[in-house]
Amino acid sequence: MYQPLARVLYQPLIRAHRLSHRSARIGSVISRIDLRGDALPEGPALRDLLPRADFDVSAALEKVRPICEAVHHRGDAALIDFAEKFDGVTLEQVRVPAEALEKALAELDPAVRAALEESIRRARLVHREQRRTTHTTQVVPGGSVTEKWVPVDRVGLYAPGGRSVYPSSVIMNAVPAQEAGVESIALASPPQADFGGLPHPTILAACALLGVDEVYAAGGATAVAMFAHGTESCPPANMVTGPGNIWVAAAKRYFTGKIGIDAEAGPTEIAVLADSTADPVHIAADLISQAEHDPLAAAVLVTDSVELADAVERELTPQVAATRHVDDRIVPALKGRQSAIVLVDGIEEGLRVVDAYGAEHLEIQTADAAAVADRVRNAGAVFIGPWAPVSLGDYAAGSNHVLPTGGCACHSSGLSVQSFLRGIHIVDYTKDALAEVAHHVVTLAEAEDLPAHGAAIKARFGWKVPASK
Repeated sequence: MYQPLARVLYQPLIRAHRLSHRSARIGSVISRIDLRGDALPEGPALRDLLPRADFDVSAALEKVRPICEAVHHRGDAALIDFAEKFDGVTLEQVRVPAEALEKALAELDPAVRAALEESIRRARLVHREQRRTTHTTQVVPGGSVTEKWVPVDRVGLYAPGGRSVYPSSVIMNAVPAQEAGVESIALASPPQADFGGLPHPTILAACALLGVDEVYAAGGATAVAMFAHGTESCPPANMVTGPGNIWVAAAKRYFTGKIGIDAEAGPTEIAVLADSTADPVHIAADLISQAEHDPLAAAVLVTDSVELADAVERELTPQVAATRHVDDRIVPALKGRQSAIVLVDGIEEGLRVVDAYGAEHLEIQTADAAAVADRVRNAGAVFIGPWAPVSLGDYAAGSNHVLPTGGCACHSSGLSVQSFLRGIHIVDYTKDALAEVAHHVVTLAEAEDLPAHGAAIKARFGWKVPASK
């Protein structure tokens, strides 16, 4: 998820009235924000001190509007045209043939297959426990309310395919939908020029492992529009889920109200709350692991230890130099306004900061980390101690990695079985049970100046209903 993120301009030139609380370290891999000394502000004022990327979905919305309308009016022909324009491929059809799924699975590296199968197994263990059951509450003798949980009929899942390939996102979307009992599941992923216009073969192999055989070569806003409107080859869906870039987020916003969505996902982010007991090698590695996603990815360390902050900063330089995607992703992400080391007076203040930030992924690397983690209120997922890094959650913890971003963890949850279920209340009252409460219903209806509501009760018992004036 995301919300408008143009909150903080965190650069070497810092707002004058906040200068005493911040220090920009020119030339370092990552900047610092110093919140020590004074009492932390409350609510939005504290959030405004924290780093966040710009992510203007409103501007992108106007650019995806004609794309979505073209798919509405021209169907598969528009999808084929946009594949050539945006992905540089010429498609004969949008739906991926069954034999392509079978071929991708047959040719999948055995080690990758084993890893995907274990990821699927663990995800099923966790998500199967999330399924709600029908429950009946006996309100009064003869009067009950039953809550029944019903899966959506059809969902469209999206797996990104831009800078990286994400078969793990196929798992994180498909498993909860399947465990919820969704009967019709389709998946879209961008066509790849290197693979003859098909989505990446590892994406196709993951679909085959999961039994998802309805797959489309469509990316970005065009995929969301395909699921929302339906085309000649793809029936419309009730809901679309899955992470993606700003164009996917904008298309989801465009169709909100027509279809259900999981979230308008923004750039990925990690926050680490750590004290002097933490290992700076681990923290530097974890910050880099998120920064390699995207130049807008956020990496934030919150600590009460200047010594740890210094050690992490020293570790970042050699670790960044030793990895890939340095210039196009990692360095821009770490140096961007969305990333920083935040210094606080203590862990109490650190908890306030991370709750205000509402991270997608939050690591707790402190003494008694489990107790500290138990006090966190706002996070998409919390990772406790040195042996539960975010990378574990991305692939094989069993948890879901489709999580709220941009501070939306303060009001929203990650993808789960619940995302694909609808609760329906079933009200069952006898005549006697209604009679017992009828006068209260009539009283409240009249208090709200809705006399026909009360008349619907009176009509059942022969009470006189005044003529309308």
